[in-house]
Amino acid sequence: MVLGRIGHALAPHSHDSADKTDAALETSSRGMRVLAISFAVLMATAAVQAAVVVASGSVALLGDTLHNLADALTAVPLAIAFSLGRRAANRRYTYGYGRAEDLAGIVIVALIAASAALAGYEAVRRLLEPQEIRNVGWVAVAALIGFAGNEWVARYRIKVGREIGSAALVADGLHARTDGFTSLAVLLGAGGAALGLRLADPVVGLLITVAICFVLRDAAREIYHRLMDAVDPALVDDAERILATVDGVRRVESVRLRWIGHALLAEVELLVDHDVSVVVAHRIAVEAEHRLIHDLPRLRAATVHTDPDGPDGADHHASLTPHRVSGRDPSRRG
Repeated sequence: MVLGRIGHALAPHSHDSADKTDAALETSSRGMRVLAISFAVLMATAAVQAAVVVASGSVALLGDTLHNLADALTAVPLAIAFSLGRRAANRRYTYGYGRAEDLAGIVIVALIAASAALAGYEAVRRLLEPQEIRNVGWVAVAALIGFAGNEWVARYRIKVGREIGSAALVADGLHARTDGFTSLAVLLGAGGAALGLRLADPVVGLLITVAICFVLRDAAREIYHRLMDAVDPALVDDAERILATVDGVRRVESVRLRWIGHALLAEVELLVDHDVSVVVAHRIAVEAEHRLIHDLPRLRAATVHTDPDGPDGADHHASLTPHRVSGRDPSRRG
């Protein structure tokens, strides 16, 4: 039946050309490069701080060093994820291996939690058994080095993360920026120690532990959203506006977006005039996908389904109604 074929015209024209494949590989390569450089910078920073911890006995600086070390180690699971993400999709992993970034995120959350627990333990122990801080000047210098190293890494990760569309890399950059400010907090402990306040150092250590816990909360929330296929609602609004401008689209029925690693995928349902040919419906779907891929940032592929709008009273999905989940998609119009 002509109407039925028009109503279910599918156009999964993915634009998976050699250029898009090369672009995907390039984004992963840039991500790997950022991780390698930032790992080296943060490990060098942590090494300098660790040496001062041994010489000074500062528990605040110890907490900051552990935090910086954990931040450096987050590069390992992310590097593995970027490497896996370059593999081609296959019959088992039909969407590819981009989800490895989300698994890496879980490892990152665990590392942050471990650094918070260890820093908190050491701070409490020093509160119960206060100790004099030695080489206070070196503690202050190490704190400044920690801030400078983290701020440089933060800017680098955030810049490249936004350019390649990697939320994990951007989040890791924001994490590094927070680490930089906790490094500055160590200066307070060093200043208090210089004034003879023996509890200043462990108190600042506890404050740093609290700061790490806030970072942990934000990181866990970000990973939870990715695991639950959450996207910014503004992206859905943008996609609907783009689709509404396509010639031949009467109404945007639904838009579903999901992240696979640092790539965005879309599934779209459109209403078109019920008496157009299959060829015309197909052309509308192709144009809709083309507009989305070019105008929606970081969208790599879209599957567009066209449904007939009319005639009045017709239900082109009647046979599917009993099989569909109750309730309507919040993005669905009408």
